[in-house]
Amino acid sequence: MTAMPMSDTEQLSTLIGNIYDAALDRSLWVDVLRKSTRFVGGQAAGLLSKDAVSKSANLHYGFGVDPHYDELYLERYAKLEPTAMTLLFFDVGQVLSTTDFMPYDEFLATRYYKEWAQPQGWVDCVHAILDKSVTSSAHVSILRNESSGVADDATRARMQLIVPHLRRAVLIGKVIDLKTAESDSLADAVDGISAGMFLVDASARIVNANASGHAMLAQGSVLRAVGGKLVLKDASAEQALNEVCAMAERGDAAVGAKGIAMPLTALEGTHYVAHVLPLTSGARRRAGATYAAAAAVFVHKAALDGPSPQEVIGKLYKLTPTELRVLVAIMQVGGVSEVAEALGIAESTVRTHLLRLFAKTGAKRQSDLIKLMASYTDPLIS
Repeated sequence: MTAMPMSDTEQLSTLIGNIYDAALDRSLWVDVLRKSTRFVGGQAAGLLSKDAVSKSANLHYGFGVDPHYDELYLERYAKLEPTAMTLLFFDVGQVLSTTDFMPYDEFLATRYYKEWAQPQGWVDCVHAILDKSVTSSAHVSILRNESSGVADDATRARMQLIVPHLRRAVLIGKVIDLKTAESDSLADAVDGISAGMFLVDASARIVNANASGHAMLAQGSVLRAVGGKLVLKDASAEQALNEVCAMAERGDAAVGAKGIAMPLTALEGTHYVAHVLPLTSGARRRAGATYAAAAAVFVHKAALDGPSPQEVIGKLYKLTPTELRVLVAIMQVGGVSEVAEALGIAESTVRTHLLRLFAKTGAKRQSDLIKLMASYTDPLIS
């Protein structure tokens, strides 16, 4: 991507600051989505989570879509969207658009497009996964209308610039789990959370810690204080922490993708993760100034989830997202006509993907595909 004009650079810097402020004050997320949409080049956006088992969706914050269509999406069309059941197949932080899930002409033939997207004038959507587990994911989506056209390389590049910051803000907001928090009372606000919170300066020297943080330091299993400095047991994480803290002093944009979620392992083998929130810009500056802190470091136990069965099968047999989507639907829904209805695509399209699934997996019948899927979800089936 070529260098951005100065006005765009300033816009990005301000946007990143707004994103981090939203980690502490959830009421700011709608405005963050509005500004992110403008920066990326879209007309609407949503911060959503999806469950692959129930195929349900939850719109946490949204901007630019008529509330009636939001309701329709959650009730009916989230299950028909091309990302349904296959979003987990992609990597966290990866920027995706419609053509990453299916050929565009197939998208135009779906019920999702004809009944939900087209009536509103939406022609494409840019997604990025911010967090995921075996069965669920959280992602940001930015919709583009006919005047903007389908996402191009510039759109993807701009989205990629803000995704690391959105990830950090969402993950930290999840750890803090506050409805609202006054940034100038951050230390008091997070004193009761289970995660350890450490306010540190640019050299990672501890200037304040919450109750959980003090307990972690006393235990000394995953981290400790050496000469007043926060020291991690993991050498690579220690280096990343020092780099992020030093960068935080130079402002939000400097932090970039470093240290979004640093994995840590305690002496007894327990897994933790650390997140770093810069405190030198935006509304967070008040919290940092109180303690001369450059960043807040949050440390908590990690929920270790392996890859989902769909992800394992998809990568093993080199399935496309659409093929994987059809495979999952065959197991959950039934025959060709039922799958076509459930996914909002033509029966001929389902049959085409079935033939490709047979060729890639060695299966000869739909029952073989069901048995294949079951073998990855139930160890008692062979």
